[in-house]
Amino acid sequence: MASGLNRTEEKKTYTVGEIAEMLGISDKVAYTLVKSGQFKYVRVGRAIRVSKSSFDSWLEPN
Repeated sequence: MASGLNRTEEKKTYTVGEIAEMLGISDKVAYTLVKSGQFKYVRVGRAIRVSKSSFDSWLEPN
C-alpha cells in the first residue's frame, strides 16, 4: 500500500505556509496570526501544524 494521504482524504492540519498562501499574506504575517492565538496549533518537531477546523472556523465570519 502507498503511504501518505489518499487524494480523496481531507487534511486535518495546515502548515503556516499553506495558511499564508490561502490568505494571500506573507509567511511572517501568518506566523504572527498563529502565535497571537488566532488558531489552535501543535508543534511537530520544529514545524507548526494548524488545526483545519480552527482555521476554517476563524475564516468563516471574516
